[in-house]
Amino acid sequence: MVGRPNVGKSTLVNALVGSKVSITSSRPQTTRNAIRGVLTLPASGEPEYQVVLIDTPGLHKPRTSLGERLNRIVYGTLAEADAIVFVLDGTQEIGPGDRRIADRVAAAGSAVIVVVNKVDIASRVQIVEQLAEAADWDCAAYVPLSALTADGLDRLVAEVTRLLPEGPLYFPRDMTTDQPEQLLIGEIVREKFLDRLREELPHSLAVIVREMEERENGVLYVDAVLVVERESQKGIVIGKGGDLIAAAGSEARREIEALLGTRVYLDLRAKVEKDWQRHPQLLDRLGFEE
Repeated sequence: MVGRPNVGKSTLVNALVGSKVSITSSRPQTTRNAIRGVLTLPASGEPEYQVVLIDTPGLHKPRTSLGERLNRIVYGTLAEADAIVFVLDGTQEIGPGDRRIADRVAAAGSAVIVVVNKVDIASRVQIVEQLAEAADWDCAAYVPLSALTADGLDRLVAEVTRLLPEGPLYFPRDMTTDQPEQLLIGEIVREKFLDRLREELPHSLAVIVREMEERENGVLYVDAVLVVERESQKGIVIGKGGDLIAAAGSEARREIEALLGTRVYLDLRAKVEKDWQRHPQLLDRLGFEE
């Protein structure tokens, strides 16, 4: 899954898989890793197919070492994929960023399916205009859909499975993602802060889960750190009297409990790592993929 930031790639992956494997937000550049979602159908009996969907960061003009690293994740994924789903935002005109991505995916050599997303809120004129312009890219298929309402998902699945080669099941049939629980929990925590923060701060926030331990009372203890770039940002993520960290932490804890089916004690603390997005050594230490 490739496209500009905030076109709905993560929402689409979650909708196809049928469960939350990638966090979503109205903020651009929410996804910071290559997230794998696994779709195996039919749900009972002998599987007819298994599709491994890779949600990628939005391709953008990078301003930091982190941005450069995120783009390299996308380019590496393109080189390995059997098929590419190129997602467009149906509510916006096709722009230079979309055209650059179109050139990239064409050079990758894999079959490309263009998805025009958000048809639930886009006008018919917007959808037709996007499909008309994208037709010049000579892709394998063009699918208008809504990841939010699931309208059009069946057609996308049919087009994807038509393009994929035969092979073995790579994952157990009941598995929806290969993400470690520690990574997924950290991302859920970060998601709860994203839309509560303003301006550039969402991009300056990383969440690192340092420890997970099941205590004798059956409660899962989770120790997580909110990493920001400046001392002033630390106060913002904590909030006045600790109100923001308490509200976001409480919401994250409830979702983690629902995900894991167990009681959770979430211990959140804030820490400053000055300009961490700009230093490759800090990115390595914070666990960001190269």
